[in-house]
Amino acid sequence: MPFFSRVFLPFLLLIYIAIETYLKLHHSSLCDATGCKLAGELLRFNPIYLNYLGLFFVSVLTLLGYASLKSNLAQRLFFMVLYASIAFETTIIGYQFIVNPEPCVFCLGIFSSLLLIALLARVKDFLFILSIVLAIFLALSTLAIPKNKTFMQNDGAYLIHSDSCPHCKKVKKYLSENHINYTPISVEEASARNVLKFMGIDSIPVLMVKDATEINVYRGDQAIISYYTQKSSSQKNTSSASLEHNSLNVNDTFLKAGAKSDGCALSIVETTPCEDNTSSHE
Repeated sequence: MPFFSRVFLPFLLLIYIAIETYLKLHHSSLCDATGCKLAGELLRFNPIYLNYLGLFFVSVLTLLGYASLKSNLAQRLFFMVLYASIAFETTIIGYQFIVNPEPCVFCLGIFSSLLLIALLARVKDFLFILSIVLAIFLALSTLAIPKNKTFMQNDGAYLIHSDSCPHCKKVKKYLSENHINYTPISVEEASARNVLKFMGIDSIPVLMVKDATEINVYRGDQAIISYYTQKSSSQKNTSSASLEHNSLNVNDTFLKAGAKSDGCALSIVETTPCEDNTSSHE
């Protein structure tokens, strides 16, 4: 049993990772699920390097497993590497479960293999390992981690807003009175806040108008209402001075900073109520 759990199973896991690494180098994969593709997008580096890392540590695990049959020191090192690998893989899998619609099947295969090795190698410690796994999952679930999802799937208007922002209320009232269809997106959505942070926008409301070829962004109640006023007047291609500073075509140029007199200040960490900050502009 020690040889099977400490040497044979780690060696099979090594082969499993080696096959996936070889396939990735040849633009293929054992896992074609959406979760596998999305998992690669979560990394800060090329996913192939994670495979290399896995090959290295599982190789070390296999060698230590073989040496542990005769050495107590090697046995202690074997379990240290094994438990550290389980903790690492638990973090990866836990993050995927939270962020992605589905986890990576390949990663689940590695995770399951490591748990099986831990169970067969030392049964008495398995409950301890499970408690660590559950603790990591619980810790990750308490974090406000942005989910890997798309809000702007179809053409149309999308309004990033806050219920406490008077400028947002002004825009929503105008859109409602003029029977203009739009999709509201709360600024409390982590993905929406990340988009605003990426584009350097620090105030709301923000309107994004998507069509087949481009996305136009308008910031502030004046710019948004001006856009629809011009559109209804058949002057869509005529830009006013105020509109130039608060709108952009995403395909042509990057967002420029605009005036905050027609929008609520936005903190990326926490939405700041803007009634007090904007009362002088009402």
